[in-house]
Amino acid sequence: MDVSTFFLKLLILLLSAKFFAEIFARLKLPSVLGEVIAGVILGPSLLDVVRPDAVFHLLAEIGILLLLFEVGLETDIGQLTKVGVQSTLVAVTGVILPAFLGYYFAHHILGLPFIAALFIGGTLVATSIGITVRVLADLRRQRTKTAQVVLGAAVIDDVVGVVILALLYDFVSTGEVSILKTLKVLMFISLFMVLAPVVARFLSLFIGKLSDTNKTKGMLPTLIISLILGMAVLSHEVGAPEILGSFAAGIALARRFFLPLAAGLEHYSHGLAEKIEVEMKSIIDLFVPIFFVVVGASMDLRVIDFGSQDFWMAALGLSCVAIAAKMASGVWVKGGWNKKLATGVAMVPRGEVGLIFAEVGKKAGVLNEVMYAVVVFVVAVTTLVAPLALRIILRREDGDSTT
Repeated sequence: MDVSTFFLKLLILLLSAKFFAEIFARLKLPSVLGEVIAGVILGPSLLDVVRPDAVFHLLAEIGILLLLFEVGLETDIGQLTKVGVQSTLVAVTGVILPAFLGYYFAHHILGLPFIAALFIGGTLVATSIGITVRVLADLRRQRTKTAQVVLGAAVIDDVVGVVILALLYDFVSTGEVSILKTLKVLMFISLFMVLAPVVARFLSLFIGKLSDTNKTKGMLPTLIISLILGMAVLSHEVGAPEILGSFAAGIALARRFFLPLAAGLEHYSHGLAEKIEVEMKSIIDLFVPIFFVVVGASMDLRVIDFGSQDFWMAALGLSCVAIAAKMASGVWVKGGWNKKLATGVAMVPRGEVGLIFAEVGKKAGVLNEVMYAVVVFVVAVTTLVAPLALRIILRREDGDSTT
């Protein structure tokens, strides 16, 4: 693809994302759903104008890094800690139940081989944190207790999903699973999540001083993006998803982050956070929609044989399992059934994480064409239906933003 062709496709992608997002917003529907639909239309499913190649995937990765940084920047770490037990219970349930039910349905009902059924169960573990937080942000619920529970659970799910994918891939490649290697990765990830915000917080002292004394334009956004990229690289090196690095950077620079042994840094907290929000806003708003369009474009619906009875039996059954198993995780949330239901539904979208599982399973020869199509269908259904359902459920809370 030459440069001018790439520019044309990027132009079409950006305008389509904004166009469909605006339409959905005016229809009082989640704007993120419009961006995903734009990707489905532009991608191989329909027009085949934009294919999610390496370049667009790279732009999409930048978008999700910036989105998770923004989420971290707006996160109240104290509130996140208070709901830590609930988040953990939601996450554990949202891992064990979908994995077991997905495996059981695939192996005992669909008759799939053992390893293929394990891949199906692993796919259902995933939660697309990007889809979830964007819907909550669109509904202005990102700072509620429900949102904090969902955020904490989704982060845990993301880590567990990566570990499960690595285990399955090793098992397919070598025929064995290294427990020691798994525990080592989990230890490194845990240490990273504890130490990364602390390191980033100390770096904020340097960023704050330099932003106050610099003589050139664009210094603050350059330093912030450098911090995000650096933390993403460190996160990858310890075996964690890159987005956890950017999330940790956002938390460290948030107004509500408190570091007991570094009281001097609090001088920069509120003022620096406000400057970051203002100067990063346009960059984030530019790149984030690319991620959701690429998610939509990655779902090639042409692989689905809509006339196959076997496909529909497998797809509908697995979709019900995927939705019900995640919704059940909301039972641990304190409050009424509406809050429990909202939390469960927020955990439903599989998005890009589910597609990664499907691609790995297909390339490894574990998933055949039919089951690959089934997984794509399940990912599409959970990604598109959950934002609509979540909006309806949250609207029933009578505008109570202190959920």
